[in-house]
This record gives sequence, C-alpha cells and structure tokens, in this order.
Amino acid sequence: MYIKQIFINKKDFLDLLLLADEEEKMIDKYIDNSDMFLLFDNDLIGSIVIHKINEKTYEIKNLAIYKKYQNKGYGKSLINLVFNNHYKKCERIIVGTGDSPLTLPFYEKCGFKIYDKIDNFFLDNYNKPIYENGVLLKDMIYLEKYIRRNI
Repeated sequence: MYIKQIFINKKDFLDLLLLADEEEKMIDKYIDNSDMFLLFDNDLIGSIVIHKINEKTYEIKNLAIYKKYQNKGYGKSLINLVFNNHYKKCERIIVGTGDSPLTLPFYEKCGFKIYDKIDNFFLDNYNKPIYENGVLLKDMIYLEKYIRRNI
C-alpha cells in the first residue's frame, strides 16, 4: 500500500471525488487550494483532500474509497498514512460530514469526536437533496481528532 500526492489535474479523479462530495461546484471551492493524495494497493483504492487551516490544524475536505474497497480498513489507513508522513506539525484534524449513519460511525472509529454542527447545511448549499443509506442529509457535523506527537 502506498500514497501518491497529486499536484496537477486533480479533477481527472472527479469520479472518485464525487463519491464523497456529490456536487462538483462544492469540490471546485476547495480542490485547487488543498493537497490531494491517492491510495494504491496494486489498484487505485481511494483519495483524500486536505486543507491547511493553520500550522497545527488541517481539515479533511474529501475522503473517498471506491465501493469495492470499502469496509476493508483503507479509509482509516489513508488518513493515518497521510498524516504520519506529510503533516508532521499537525496536532488537530477536523472533518465536516453529513449527519449520516454510515460516515459518522466511520470517523468515530478513527478516533474523531463531534464538536460542532451547522444546521441545514446540505439543504442550504446543495442543488438537490442528498440521501445516504436512505437518510436525507440536512446538517453538517464537524468532528475533530487530536494527534499526540512524540517530539
């Protein structure tokens, strides 16, 4: 398993990015000002897009794993590989996601804790309703994870 950072033509992977963020105009808001990494394990498995908030805080803007590779630990491995190898000064990772029964438990299993919520974010910012596992996404839930570094 290895990661590769993508510097140009990030939207060549739009099919993958749209798995995590269903509206291209939302992806356009962060893709050029963020770091993108791809995860490979013989095949392309998934991607992660990271935005620097400040020297110690980074936000996961997009995390997508192709369907056939989901529920195999690749998402958690991708988060760990990227933050252990590329963001040595990072102390806090944040992520915003829908109030979904699929994604919230994933991030909680990765050690993230809920710290904030934006009511009706998906209803107010997306052109069409987004359903995940039959649940209409309404609120943006923000989670955070603190990383302890041995210095």
